[in-house]
Amino acid sequence: MEILKVSSGSRPGAVAGAIANSVRGRREAMLQMIGPRAVNQAVKAVAIARSYLAASGIDLYFTPAFATVSIEEEDRTAIQFELHPRHSPSAQEDAND
Repeated sequence: MEILKVSSGSRPGAVAGAIANSVRGRREAMLQMIGPRAVNQAVKAVAIARSYLAASGIDLYFTPAFATVSIEEEDRTAIQFELHPRHSPSAQEDAND
């Protein structure tokens, strides 16, 4: 699974587009960020991506977790969001008709 790294300077709309493309293509995505501002940008991106995917009848949810990453030979604690699609009930009903 490709890891999309989000920083405090990441543009939420651009990250949202990458999330939507990954979920449509691979059925999953992973975000990784360090620090509260980066987490804020990631949460905004997930909210925007949900609106991008809603037109396709896909709802998006994530599971947060901690991860240890090595940056310049120093271990840091990162937050990861594992994103998954959940098809909306109305889309499933339309498919059954």
